[in-house]
Amino acid sequence: MSPTSETPADDGRAEDDRADDQAGEQHDHNHPTVDTVEAVVRRQMSAGLGGVRGMLEAGVPGLVFTIAWLVVKDLKVALIASAATAAAFLVVRLVQRSSLQYVGNAIFGILIGFAVVRLAQSMGGTAEEQALAYFLPGILISLGYTVVVGGLCLIGWPIFGFFIGVASGDPLEWHQDKQIVKLCSRLTWLFLAPGAIGAAIQGPIWFLAWSGAIDRDWAILALGILRTGLGWVLRIACYGTMIWLLARNHTPVQRAR
Repeated sequence: MSPTSETPADDGRAEDDRADDQAGEQHDHNHPTVDTVEAVVRRQMSAGLGGVRGMLEAGVPGLVFTIAWLVVKDLKVALIASAATAAAFLVVRLVQRSSLQYVGNAIFGILIGFAVVRLAQSMGGTAEEQALAYFLPGILISLGYTVVVGGLCLIGWPIFGFFIGVASGDPLEWHQDKQIVKLCSRLTWLFLAPGAIGAAIQGPIWFLAWSGAIDRDWAILALGILRTGLGWVLRIACYGTMIWLLARNHTPVQRAR
């Protein structure tokens, strides 16, 4: 027999080794290795925020609504223009077979805005009051999200910590490491800042306009600019700071055994 020939036992061992390798590759594919807390959070941010395209898909329909209302002063036209813009984003996503998450958020926001507009209409509100009602859900959602998530952060349970828990295999183990809690708290406050600042500025403007203390057309323009223009500037600034914090890559993930 040739020295290079394999016995049946050798064949069996070779097949077992190949099976183990394939199983290991499958495990690695299903559970990607992440070495640091910063890398985990960067990956989750990338998936959750959608980058520039995600922000555009979320913000442009509201901007279109504002512009259309100020130009034609027809609420139905403004709503149709806003919905058509979101629908165009949706079609592009469907054609590209990419995630519908971000444009879906915009469509959901439009539907809520439309429901509130119809409620204002049924209560006898003027066209200006109905247009103002369109902005109310976004202000309330930002305010509520800030209160809930900020409250969790104040008691030492920042939401970014749970990203670490998912990656490590233990949802709560990260909370035992003060350095991880500190990092995740900073990231959470930065993440909340754009919505909190927006609600703090937009809320009084909306209330003053609804009560008639300030011109409603001016208020609608201001709300549109604040929601989209200032909102994007704040997000870019805060997310840029988050990226800077995450660039250090020195906090190891402790995996559950």
